[in-house]
Amino acid sequence: MQRTGVLALVGGSEWTEGCSFDTTLLAASGGTDVVVLPTAAAYQHPERVVLQAAEWFQGLGAQVEGLMVVDRDSAEDAGMAATLAGARFIYLAGGSPLHLRAVLKKSAVFGALRQAWSEGAVVAGSAAGAMVLTDPMVDPRGGALTLGLGLVDQLAIVPHYGDEKDDAHGQKLERTVAMAPATLPIVGLPARTALIRSANGTWSHEGAAAPVVFVGGIRTEGLDALKA
Repeated sequence: MQRTGVLALVGGSEWTEGCSFDTTLLAASGGTDVVVLPTAAAYQHPERVVLQAAEWFQGLGAQVEGLMVVDRDSAEDAGMAATLAGARFIYLAGGSPLHLRAVLKKSAVFGALRQAWSEGAVVAGSAAGAMVLTDPMVDPRGGALTLGLGLVDQLAIVPHYGDEKDDAHGQKLERTVAMAPATLPIVGLPARTALIRSANGTWSHEGAAAPVVFVGGIRTEGLDALKA
């Protein structure tokens, strides 16, 4: 089995009370530095996202470097790619999954992120960040499946699971589950909850609630349906 770094897919509301898993992820990284990409929040004051992350991780004894990858030009910047390639803990913030995918797809920065992860770095993505790291990914506009970045495959994430503000009647989730191939796990991830893939490929969860996995339209118990 190929070993990589730890991967954490977070259901949203990152860097808030209840995100106990960030301590676990810091320990797994072996350091106290976190590189934050506010790419998905490019049109929502990305500097504030970095500040929030910095305040949160300061309380955990760590420091944050904000990498302002907000468009295709910055995603192709050699210096930013080099920073990611040498990082030990990379965190993708929430926001717009479609913008995040458009900026990172086949970019130098995403290539560097993939390289760092393959060499043992911890990678975390919250909400939009979690959605795009899988392939397929859920299209936020209606719940259909579309092409993701594929850091991991044969898995799709629905963040903010159970949040009535995000999906008042559960209709988008129902469409996603109904349209998914019979063998594809769809994971409903509550806010402040992390689905964590260990270095050897096994899955666990930590945080405020438990993920829910749907396969073939059926809600299953536990994480046994997720492949190592």
